Amino acid sequence: MKFRKSFVAVVVASVLLTGCATLTEDAMTPIAVSLSNGKNADCVFQNKRGIWEAEIAATIIVRKSDDPLKYECKLKNGKEAVGMIPSTMGAKIVASAVFLDFGIVDSITDKHRKYPSNFVIPVKN
Repeated sequence: MKFRKSFVAVVVASVLLTGCATLTEDAMTPIAVSLSNGKNADCVFQNKRGIWEAEIAATIIVRKSDDPLKYECKLKNGKEAVGMIPSTMGAKIVASAVFLDFGIVDSITDKHRKYPSNFVIPVKN
């Protein structure tokens, strides 16, 4: 009987403490972005959640999304760099799917998604 009460207490604590990413994660995330050649550029970043402009090298703050973060950069010397920063799934979606809402809320808000904390944009010489 004592084991059963302890087990139930652990399960309840797990449910309460491992909430979904919607409750524990911010919708915005910072990404330190630089160019592989060490130069500066004017860049536009875009996903389905928004568009952000920045002069890099810099740390940009973007809205998390399940699609890649597309970038288009124009260097001062006229060259361009175009590509995507991949989005991955965070671990908290698993807890949400198992314990609370089957991951439905996180799938709608994309707060469970992750972009790398820093990214180097390749520039052809």
